[in-house]
Amino acid sequence: MAEAKTIRITTPFTEEVSRTLKAGDSVLITGKIYSARDAAHKVMTEALARGEKLPIDWHDKMVYYLGPTPAKPGDPIGSAGPTTSGRMDAYTPTMLDQGIKGMIGKGSRSKEVVDSMKKNGVTYFAAVGGAAALIAKSIKAYKVLAYEDLGPEALAELTVEDFPAIVVIDSEGNNFYEIGEKPYRKL
Repeated sequence: MAEAKTIRITTPFTEEVSRTLKAGDSVLITGKIYSARDAAHKVMTEALARGEKLPIDWHDKMVYYLGPTPAKPGDPIGSAGPTTSGRMDAYTPTMLDQGIKGMIGKGSRSKEVVDSMKKNGVTYFAAVGGAAALIAKSIKAYKVLAYEDLGPEALAELTVEDFPAIVVIDSEGNNFYEIGEKPYRKL
């Protein structure tokens, strides 16, 4: 396996760029990313099933599974740590078909999600859990776009600068959680 490297990414995040990343790569993301958690994913999936248009065009976008805390005066956001991504798995294949090319969260993903990632050329990134206050420093603006009634689970736009993440599952399905622990397993 090739040595991991740090890569700077600027959004929009295209399939072409997604397919260059490998499990274990460290990235710094700059530009616009969008937050939505399970409640927003459920609402969007149901809207699509009814033939309705979504509040944003997800083509070449990244979604961050985030539940922010309230901002302190002068800050755009409070703590901004990742939510467990598996909570979105039931909705993820449908959402990836809408054009999402990057997902940021924490934890493993289902086989169905990985299969959809490979089909759609999508990368899954991990943000470090427990580093929510540090991550918040890379968020320069936070604006709710839709589903305000969902509170911290609303669909929101974030402007980020050097947002730190690690490629956990690349567009070929290589899983860093599995690759990274192999040297530590005893046969």
